Amino acid sequence: MNNLIWLIRASRWARNPPSARMVKLVFAVIALGLVIAGLEYFGLWPDWATTERPRGIHLQRP
Repeated sequence: MNNLIWLIRASRWARNPPSARMVKLVFAVIALGLVIAGLEYFGLWPDWATTERPRGIHLQRP
């Protein structure tokens, strides 16, 4: 059933594709997210822009 929904959605998209402006906007948002992730990965992200993790959540096992 889920595949049928995706097939209908794809057919609608093929009949009425998004504008070039919308495609550029989506790529710009993805690029901005990758830039922010890269800055944080290399340690260039400022400490004031980082939130503290809650005490009850452990991402790595000790």
